[in-house]
Amino acid sequence: MRDNLATLLAEASELGRGLPQYVERDFARYLECGVLAHGFARVRCESCQDELLVAFSCKGRGVCPSCNAKRAHVTAAHLVERVLPHVPYRQWTLSFPHRVRWVLLKDAGLLSDVLTVVLRAVFALQRRRARRQGLRGAQAGAVSFIQFFGSALQVTPHFHSLVPDGVFVPREGGVHFEGLAPPTQGEVERLLKVVRHRVLRLLEKRGALPAQGPEDALQAYQAHSLQQRLRWTEVDVRPPPRKQPRCAVLEGFSLHANTHLHANDRQGLERLCRYGARGALALERLSRAEDGRIAYRMKRPLPDGTTHLLFTGLELLRRVASLVPPPRANLTRFHGVFAPGAKLRPFLLPQAGTEAGPQKESLCLAATVEEPRKQRTARVDWAGLLRRTFALDVFACPRCGGRRKVLAYVTAPAGVRSILEHLGLPTQALKRAPARGPPQRAWC
Repeated sequence: MRDNLATLLAEASELGRGLPQYVERDFARYLECGVLAHGFARVRCESCQDELLVAFSCKGRGVCPSCNAKRAHVTAAHLVERVLPHVPYRQWTLSFPHRVRWVLLKDAGLLSDVLTVVLRAVFALQRRRARRQGLRGAQAGAVSFIQFFGSALQVTPHFHSLVPDGVFVPREGGVHFEGLAPPTQGEVERLLKVVRHRVLRLLEKRGALPAQGPEDALQAYQAHSLQQRLRWTEVDVRPPPRKQPRCAVLEGFSLHANTHLHANDRQGLERLCRYGARGALALERLSRAEDGRIAYRMKRPLPDGTTHLLFTGLELLRRVASLVPPPRANLTRFHGVFAPGAKLRPFLLPQAGTEAGPQKESLCLAATVEEPRKQRTARVDWAGLLRRTFALDVFACPRCGGRRKVLAYVTAPAGVRSILEHLGLPTQALKRAPARGPPQRAWC
């Protein structure tokens, strides 16, 4: 990135308006991630007085694999401990044809509206199935992850929605969860027809179809990543995929609903949440090919047997630039009973740190209104995240077993330079990206 970023920015400046500022800022912050010359925290053991410096992370969400992995772990831990109750879940994954993907890439607001349309159709299916069991007033909910990338580093906006495999029924004394039977293949196919019709109708009503071509450098990179030769108005024609249970494909729209988790499988639920909240790049898949190019191992081989993608440094930066999510767009969304303003949400908060017992088809989630409202949600801190994920206590001194303590956060350039020169460490810092808002401090 250090060798090719200037070339990328110069190339982009010749293509219309160049790259958006948030993409340039994400690249620049990644180059500062973990570099002591840009600031650090002083940590000292209270017993043996051993001291170390811990660099700040960039907290980016588009380029840095380390920060993306940390964010995925934090999001998954928060959802499992503080949001998702102990009930069975089913993942609904929806992807779109190329012409729709391109439209959703250009308009983040339209992407949100499409997600709402999709989940309304899923919730309506849940309520209809509940009414067949004699359940009235049933409500559904979902936690959705918006992803703009595929496993082959291609641009492909799609949704992963975790939906309880049942409905929540308000009753006197609390809220009861009533499980539903798995959806049939016919129900999934009919649901996809409804989703396709409503999504296309929404896009045509907004005037988004037929779509226009790229207008700036970022859209040009996204178009190249999306498809070598984009077909803006034609319907995708592909060979029929291999038949899978609870999976339907229709004119490029694909709906998969065969991933199911038992109510007691909290570890599996956390892994699924991490998968939905993950970043585009995975470091373990990157390697250097014999000809010097960068090889990226794909999750699944292509039909011709290809297992790796080969990029030059500049080509990889073009692909990564097209995958940076837009700013101020939440990638994790809450709908139905899990929405922030939902009346039933206080009843559904799981007890952090407790294990669920055997689940029944009808589960009372809360007995009173006052008790669940007293619970408070809190994000997992950095030390707690490492202790939870890697069984590592970062505040335990490896030399004497004492406890470490943060002495100070050093951010002033003069103070940073003075300490690093005293320790004989490099003091040269890269040019900082333009900062917006208060600084956000975190450790790598």
